[in-house]
Amino acid sequence: MKIDIEDFQVKPDKEFSLAPFKTGIKGNPPEGLKAMLQEDSERIAHLQNKLYAENQQSLLIIFQGMDASGKDSAIRNIMAGVNPQGVEVTSFKHPSDLELNHDYLWRHYIRLPQQGQIGIFNRSHYENVLISKVHPRLVLAERIPGIKTIEEVDDKFWKRRFRQIRNFERTIHDTGTQILKFFLHISKDEQKKRFLQRIDQKQKHWKFSEADITERKFWDQYQSAYEQAIGNTSTKKNPWFVVPSDDKWFTQMLISKIIISKLEDMKIKYPVADEELEARLSSAKKLLLEEK
Repeated sequence: MKIDIEDFQVKPDKEFSLAPFKTGIKGNPPEGLKAMLQEDSERIAHLQNKLYAENQQSLLIIFQGMDASGKDSAIRNIMAGVNPQGVEVTSFKHPSDLELNHDYLWRHYIRLPQQGQIGIFNRSHYENVLISKVHPRLVLAERIPGIKTIEEVDDKFWKRRFRQIRNFERTIHDTGTQILKFFLHISKDEQKKRFLQRIDQKQKHWKFSEADITERKFWDQYQSAYEQAIGNTSTKKNPWFVVPSDDKWFTQMLISKIIISKLEDMKIKYPVADEELEARLSSAKKLLLEEK
């Protein structure tokens, strides 16, 4: 199945709209899908191994999306074959008291991947321009100087916050961390279907949260918040990808191919042994062969 990655990449555009992007794919999964996904998983594992050995660059993968859009399953299935030593997944929940005693980017900055690693943010710093945009009272908990009322969380405030996020991502990009940003674009009908599955199937009860149903009432506000966030932070170096998420098989296939493309573009190389190391290796080999 031919997939053009650029069809899903968001060009810089502050007037960005989700309207042209589909939430689903027409047709059935291709034959041999399981083998294709397995091949992609093995390719990611190979490239991650090189990244770990090189120990110079890192990759941050950001997953955002409405509840039940498939973030957890995408992470679990796509990264299944990767060495756990080289991958760290962080799921960001409501900030703790310690985190609220720092600026909103602090808790994300300290969880950035180390050199040689892939870091995955299941939700991310974008919650601060998404859930906080829909529920601006949350901003007041940050105790920002000059922001005392909800009325002060105005357009000027959000423009400043978008600029801060762009600067944050530009800095980590320029210092060796490549970034992939995925918005899992699910339809309201498909979300309803998945919520009902969580209620009807006992093995999925643990996924159910009444808060998800409450937030569903704000569907239109969230769609608008995502459009503003994506439009204001999709840059040439750190673009967003809008991934159709009604069909999980396509979601995972597309994300896998984008990750592979990014890792290949990073031109990762295994370290080359210098003369001193070559001499030590030769000496070690000689000792092993001389053992009786």
